[in-house]
Parts: sequence; structure tokens; C-alpha cells
Amino acid sequence: MEEFRLGEAKIETEGFTIGFRRRPAARTVTLEATSAGEDHGHASDPYEPEAAAEPEAIKGIPITSPMNGIFSASPSPSSPAFVKEGETISAGQVVGLIEAMKVFNEIPSTVSGTVIKLVAETGAMVQPGDVLLYVG
Repeated sequence: MEEFRLGEAKIETEGFTIGFRRRPAARTVTLEATSAGEDHGHASDPYEPEAAAEPEAIKGIPITSPMNGIFSASPSPSSPAFVKEGETISAGQVVGLIEAMKVFNEIPSTVSGTVIKLVAETGAMVQPGDVLLYVG
């Protein structure tokens, strides 16, 4: 119910009916000034779905993980990252490592361009097809 912002739900089948109703946590009051200068409190409907903010689409070519494993942005914890946002890279350049079964596999860029956004974080578990970074 929370995921779809439902205030109530009802399921009916042969022989029984189940209904759920969400209890409002708290009613918020907004004050609006009228032309006469009076304030009137209006309670907002807690079951009214909020407008979902659409995520901004990232432009660029995604470099994706070819395998399962743990991503690392640098060769060692004390070393600088292979690439940084805003940096120009070339096709074949190593952009990170994926550790799988105690073996560190270099992940090369498939395209040349500028790193627009780094998505994967060091220590994150990645799956085949997960975006590591975007290149524009």
C-alpha cells in the first residue's frame, strides 16, 4: 500500500472480503491568506498521492558490468581512482576492477569520450548489465 500510495484496498472472493485502510500518521495544515487578510486552515488529504519526481535521464553511453562481483574504482584503497567525472578517457582504458572469486578483473571502456557520471561505488556488488559509469 505504501509503495503505490494507496489509502485503502479491498479484495473480494467467494465467501469472504478483506479490506485494508491506512491510518494517517498526521494531518498537515496549510494556511492560506484570503483577500480580507483572514487565514483559513485547510487539512491536506493524507491519502492523496504525491506527484512523483521523475528521475533525470542521464545522457551518455553506459559502460556496464560484464560479470558478477565486487566493484572497485581504484587498484588499491590508497591509490587514486582509475577515472573521475569530467575526465577524458579512451576506448580500452581501464575504468575499474571487479573482484570475482578472489580474482581482480580489469573493466575496459568500450568507447572514447568524457566521463559524465560514475554510478557504481567501490565495494558495491554488481551484476552483469549494471551500469558502472556513463561516457559522453
